[in-house]
Formats: sequence, structure tokens, C-alpha cells
Amino acid sequence: MSDPIPQYGLWSLVIVNSAIFIMFAFSFFKPKTRRDWRSFGAFSAFLVALFTEMYGFPLTIYFLSGWLQSQFPGIDWFAHDSGHLLEMMFGWQANPHFGPFHLLSFAFIGGGFILISKAWRILYESHQHGTLAVTGPYAYVRHPQYVGFVLVMLGFLIQWPTLLTLAMFPFLIWMYIKLARMEEIEVRREFDQTYATYADQTPAFVPRLGGMAARGV
Repeated sequence: MSDPIPQYGLWSLVIVNSAIFIMFAFSFFKPKTRRDWRSFGAFSAFLVALFTEMYGFPLTIYFLSGWLQSQFPGIDWFAHDSGHLLEMMFGWQANPHFGPFHLLSFAFIGGGFILISKAWRILYESHQHGTLAVTGPYAYVRHPQYVGFVLVMLGFLIQWPTLLTLAMFPFLIWMYIKLARMEEIEVRREFDQTYATYADQTPAFVPRLGGMAARGV
């Protein structure tokens, strides 16, 4: 598989795609506190790193080129489509944009943004009325917005895995868990027993099959 047209070094696309997705995420998340901005900033850094390798400089391909060429001969690993590493390595080389991993990535990305959007609306209405958010996505997990961000990042990792974003992913998960714990301390102070009961019934990040859970993490 070859591609004579150079498709890297397109820094304008790095800027445009980063800006579009960051603004799109901003419209869903709407950060207000310093903690919100820290969370959103880390997510934005992940997107910039992703699009830098997708359109700017394929660092992962250069770093792994020797191994990739020896394990998967006959593939032009410096063609742009070859950046869809999972599709290429598992044989979906004709058009990786319609491959199973690419379609799965869209499901994760779209689902993540929808979850963030729905959770933000519930949280905003609860803040307006001074009540605890326990409906919609909050009926299944205590931190649906963070779950949404993780789903979006996971989708991008499936679609276009890079060494840098793979390294950033566990750090971002750790950061979201830490921020979630800090938020819970504040919410417990405000809602006391109401939140304690809610936390006992609802997992923090992973919903249980069958709906509301007795207890979870």
C-alpha cells in the first residue's frame, strides 16, 4: 500500500482539528472552577498530542518503523492511512476508515460526548435548584462527565494510537479519579447524609448491569 502524496507536516490541520474538538468539548463541559479548567486543560493537551501525530509529525510511526516493517511487510507505514495502526495490523488495509476499529472508535467518541452533554445539563439544573444531581446519567454513576471524557480518549486511542497519548491516558484517568474524590469531599459537606446514601447506592465510574448498584467504585 503506497501513497505518493505527502500527508504529514500539515500543521494547519493540527491547529484546526485541535481547535474544533477543544471548542466542541468546551461547549459540553463548560468549565467554571480551577479544578474544572485543570481537567479540561489535560484533556485538551491529549487532543493536541493526538492531532500533532495524526497530521503533523508521525513520531510513533518513526519510532516503531523498523519493527512494523519487519512484522508487516508490504505496507507503506508512512502513508497517512497507515496511522490507523490497529486496522493495518489486523488486516483491514483497503480502507481503514470503514474498518471495525475505526467504527468502534466513533461509537466511543460519540457516546462520550453525549454522556458529557447529558450529565452537564442535569448538573446545571441541580445547581440552579440547590439539589443533588441523582437523575439521568447520575442515576448510574456518580461522575458521568469524567466517564465521558475517558470514553472520548479511549475512542481516539482505538482510532489512532500513539505512544504519547498511550502514556498520557493512565495519567489522565488517575487525575480524573483524584478530582472526583476531591469533589466528593465538598459535596458530602453540603449534602451530608443525602450524599452518603446516594454514594452507597451508586458506583463512582462503572455502572453495574441491571441499573442502580448497591455499592461500587
